[in-house]
Amino acid sequence: MPDYDYPDEPAGPFEAPPIEFEDREGRDIELLVYDERWFDALCEMYDTFDPSDRAQGIPPAREERVRSWLDVILDEGQDVIAVDTSDDDERVVGHATLVPDGDDATELAIFVHQDYQGAGIGSRLIRALLGHGEREGVEKVWLTVERWNHPAVGLYESVGFESSSVESFELEMTLRLR
Repeated sequence: MPDYDYPDEPAGPFEAPPIEFEDREGRDIELLVYDERWFDALCEMYDTFDPSDRAQGIPPAREERVRSWLDVILDEGQDVIAVDTSDDDERVVGHATLVPDGDDATELAIFVHQDYQGAGIGSRLIRALLGHGEREGVEKVWLTVERWNHPAVGLYESVGFESSSVESFELEMTLRLR
C-alpha cells in the first residue's frame, strides 16, 4: 500500500450495526455485522452481480472465484452486510468490508446489488461499516475509486473521505476514524 496522507481530524462518529431502516423504495433493510450463517446468501448476491458494476477486478465473476475471494476477505477484516427483510425470504443486497493492509490502515470496499442501488443503502452501509470499524479499533481507512464514478466519489466524500492522490487513473481517498 502506498504511504497515504490521512486527515488530521477523525470523521464521524458513525453508528455501528445492527441498524434497521426503510430504503427510498420502501423496503425494510437491516445492516448487520457479517457472520458465517450469511455466507451462501452473500455468495448468491455476488453471483447475480452486474458485470458492469465490477471495478478493479472485484467482485470476481465466477462462483468459485467469489467463494475463494470471500474466504480471504471475510477471514481478515471487518464486514457489514445489508439484508432486505421485507418478506420471509431475507436477501443479502449489500456488503462492505474493511481489510487490513498489513500496515496500520485498512482498505475499504463496498458493493450494493444493482437492484438496490440509488435507494440510500450504500450511504447507510458505509456509515455502519465505519461505525463497526471504529468500535473494533480501526484508525485509518483508505480506498481507490475510478475517477469517473461520480456517485461513489460523492458518497465517500459525504462520510469524510478526502482525496489523497490525483496522479493516477484511480482516485485515492483516505479517512481517519480515531
